[in-house]
Amino acid sequence: MIFNINSKGNTTPFKHYWEMCVGSCHAYTALREDYRQQLKKAHDELGFEYVRFHGLFNDDMGICKRRWNGETKSKYISYNFVNSDNIFEFLLSIGMKPFIELGFMPEALASGTKTCFHYKGNITLPSDYEEWYKLVKAFTQHCVDRFGLDEVKTWYFEVWNEPNLDFFFDGTKEDYFELYKHSALAVKSVSEELRVGGPATSVNAWVLDMVNYCESNNVPLDFITTHHYPSDDPLWKNQDMSLDEFWKKLGHLMGKYERGILKKMTARAREEAGKYPLMYTEWNTSAIIGEEQHDENYAASLVTKAISDNDGLVEAYSYWTFTDIFEENCQLQGEFHGGFGLQTYHGIKKPVYHSFELLHSLGTERLEVEGYKEGDTVEVVATKVENGLSLIAFNHNVPTGEIKAEPIEIKISGIDKLTDVTVRKSDEEHANAKNVWKSLGAPEYVYGDTLKEISEKAELVTEKADWSLNGDVLTISVTMPEHSVYGFEVKF
Repeated sequence: MIFNINSKGNTTPFKHYWEMCVGSCHAYTALREDYRQQLKKAHDELGFEYVRFHGLFNDDMGICKRRWNGETKSKYISYNFVNSDNIFEFLLSIGMKPFIELGFMPEALASGTKTCFHYKGNITLPSDYEEWYKLVKAFTQHCVDRFGLDEVKTWYFEVWNEPNLDFFFDGTKEDYFELYKHSALAVKSVSEELRVGGPATSVNAWVLDMVNYCESNNVPLDFITTHHYPSDDPLWKNQDMSLDEFWKKLGHLMGKYERGILKKMTARAREEAGKYPLMYTEWNTSAIIGEEQHDENYAASLVTKAISDNDGLVEAYSYWTFTDIFEENCQLQGEFHGGFGLQTYHGIKKPVYHSFELLHSLGTERLEVEGYKEGDTVEVVATKVENGLSLIAFNHNVPTGEIKAEPIEIKISGIDKLTDVTVRKSDEEHANAKNVWKSLGAPEYVYGDTLKEISEKAELVTEKADWSLNGDVLTISVTMPEHSVYGFEVKF
């Protein structure tokens, strides 16, 4: 398999859109020191700019409470933004910003008692929309008072999370739009310069409905958000079915998807979003926590494929999540338990972390690569960087597809001078933390020297690449194992 690149050829902009935001567990975990250390590492090494989390208005954050006034012998609503201030102050101190998700419903305002997750986020509608409006306005006004309008207008305000799923929202689409309207108007009442959007749906749903609703009803809308996973494929292709009908007829297809499905999903959502910026505020290789693929090289290769494919289609592509410090189902047991994170509970880098490292090293000018044919599993991304080129090669296929080790050659023309060619490898034998952990007996608890050894052996290592130069044509030769991701630096 041969790939051809003209180092002096035309380029297209290659915005690092996947670095705009990253996801995390619920807001309260952002008060933890180990969470903060891992987020700073991810920001420093991977370039993430914003972080998004559920549960900002959960009762554990103490933002909105119903209290008793002894003098008047009556209850009243009070606000306390000390914990949210603490989190936002930390984010700004490390060079990051919040991507604010407005939710879930504080018990003091809730119309019911339905909750989701171990931390019991209330998913019901407000008992009084006016009280919800007042909360959102007070919170937004406090943010502006505390951090300044110039800062807060660079943030994003997103309304709720996955309201198209009854697990997350005890209401209809029309109910969500009503909630969105009150939320958006509350944010804009503080300043028209602040940005608000939604619908933060799963399965790329309600995008066109959201646009039509807001435009028809003169409701503010600055950006579109939605979510997807490749395992959504059957649901995405059958959105007109009720869930009950889907499970009866097509439920056996869950978990089956085609190679490159995320690009197809994104392209349709991009068309439906029209003039509005499109932001994916949640995605991963699978929506099911506990799947082994999250800890293995499969995730690394799929992530590289998706980010390569979605170039130019979205403004943000927020991976879910940066760490396995994650309490939706309580903290799961074991260092490698198939969590969504780029890092384990103790901050050990998984192979998917290395994909983001290698992607971060790419430049912002993308070169055309010739040689890929339909049905191939290996692809190459090439970019210009200062004093050379930065490339990534990856070998990926879906779980039901065929894949094997593939010998390839990358031929780069237009090389006037050459200093060095290096490679960093992520595969079963290189920078694979889970395999190191297994070799040490797969201990349930990892600490001390064991933690240090796994962490050190999980790092990417820079090696000399196998290359030759014939005239002005550089040839890099390598065999790409299954689901491997290799980064090459060509230095002039």
